[in-house]
Amino acid sequence: MRAVVVEEFGRTPVVREVPDPVPSRGGVVVRVEATGLCRSDWHGWQGHDEDITLPHVPGHELAGRIAAVGEDVADWRVGDRVTVPFVCACGRCAACAAGEQQVCERQEQPGFTHWGSFAELVAVHRADLNLVALPEGMAPATAAALGCRFATSYRAVLAQGGARPGEWVAVHGCGGVGLSAVMVAVAAGARVVAVDVSEQALDLARELGAAACVEATAATDTGAAVRQATGGGAHVSLDALGSAATCRASVESLRRGGRHVQVGLLPAGGTAVPMDRVVALELRLLGSHGMAAHAYPEMMRQVAAGTLRPDRLVRRTLTLDQAPAALAAMDDGTAPGVTVITP
Repeated sequence: MRAVVVEEFGRTPVVREVPDPVPSRGGVVVRVEATGLCRSDWHGWQGHDEDITLPHVPGHELAGRIAAVGEDVADWRVGDRVTVPFVCACGRCAACAAGEQQVCERQEQPGFTHWGSFAELVAVHRADLNLVALPEGMAPATAAALGCRFATSYRAVLAQGGARPGEWVAVHGCGGVGLSAVMVAVAAGARVVAVDVSEQALDLARELGAAACVEATAATDTGAAVRQATGGGAHVSLDALGSAATCRASVESLRRGGRHVQVGLLPAGGTAVPMDRVVALELRLLGSHGMAAHAYPEMMRQVAAGTLRPDRLVRRTLTLDQAPAALAAMDDGTAPGVTVITP
């Protein structure tokens, strides 16, 4: 098969022929119809993830049809249309027993712990636990966005952040994760203030229903601007980008008793958080790491009903040959919306 191969961290990958994957006893091989280009892939390419060994094939947001099935798989057949959470669970640890597969103690992640979906074929392990069925009418590009950015934002806003109708939700960083969060929060009846450095990204946030926008220039006190826009601060604030600046601004955006949700990945090491404000205002700091396969049905129901429209987030489609340059270009930031690769 053809695949995007990282041969050296930080150097532009190459597209070349590599051996086809074979399914494990409990796994499947999926023929990739579409796969998202995500900032997490950039972190992996930069060498920020200790699970990656070289050479490596990135890619963790995927949709496609099953091409081969392992002998112990009970629930899936060749030809089934599927997607997969970016966290693939083991099904045996304490977290999995509690239904918290998104923080599985022995989790695997296509594109990180093993070769991913920037390829014509990708292996997925423990298929009966981790695969999610896709309706035939859902476009591959739309489905590819579900496994990481959209599902992550869905759980971050609703399950972790607990956003309720009428509350203010601040979203810091309006890339694919952030715009997904805007859409989910608006659909939940919350009022959204979107924060980004890009006017284009903020325009997209307005299209998706953001009630207010803050352009985070170097001269902007972002926390104060959000507090002013929301009449005292957000009830829920998400760092959807993952940087020291956006993390701090998110915490500073909150009103008393507010909830900060860290969604964007931060490099290992210390990140300064204004803990004096956390204590004084009794803020809550929460992490959010994907969404388990068993939690997908309600999100999929809302997508099928048109309440949620992840298709509106897809702004660019690339070929496999265009993927290496697009990954390298993320050094300068992510393009607004979701970019999808079609192998």
